[in-house]
Amino acid sequence: MSAQLTWLGHASWQLKTTQHTLLIDPFLDDSPTAPIKSRDAYADFILVSHGHFDHIADAAKIANRTGATVISNYEITTWLTKNHGVKNTLGGNLGGGANLPFGRLKFTLAFHSSALPDGSNGGNPCGFLISLTGGPKIYFACDTALFSDMALTGAVGLDAAVLPIGDLFTMGPEDALEAVKLLKPKKVIPSHYNTWPPITQDANKWAERVRAETKAEPIVLAPGEAVSV
Repeated sequence: MSAQLTWLGHASWQLKTTQHTLLIDPFLDDSPTAPIKSRDAYADFILVSHGHFDHIADAAKIANRTGATVISNYEITTWLTKNHGVKNTLGGNLGGGANLPFGRLKFTLAFHSSALPDGSNGGNPCGFLISLTGGPKIYFACDTALFSDMALTGAVGLDAAVLPIGDLFTMGPEDALEAVKLLKPKKVIPSHYNTWPPITQDANKWAERVRAETKAEPIVLAPGEAVSV
């Protein structure tokens, strides 16, 4: 079973299977690159990697409208329930995971920060390793620095990895290339770049290096474009 992965600009993604729709880090209404607004987004599950505004901004709005379950760390899910009335949540923590209707989800390490928009404690930032039932294994690194334990995530055999390349706030192109070498995914897709001038990058030039220096297939998407994984 394949799945369709759509870039919604910045670090926001839609992962759609035949039965389920997941949104990752929905930042749509205030994003200058999002192809849709939150009112147009649908989800069964919403994954929030950390508390920064450009990753959590529209999670509650979409969850409250659609009834989606928000999956994040315990601190963030508690905050969303208490402050935004989100009814359906699943709070976990690093290294943990859960069996869900779409497959298996694991909270992976991410080296970043996670303060919530109002300054509350956003818990530990994370990435997500998603193993779809009967389908691909997809790793969303989310906002992170390069770290050598990415090799352990890659050891499961990744069909696709989504990596930040923007620099300044996350890995830049050089470190993201090293991450590809550690993860060894079949496909790799850049994220978290070209939203604002400080994180402007030439993704096609990065893809050329990925193609030349690794066995991964780089996929560069424009906001709104999709790829099968």
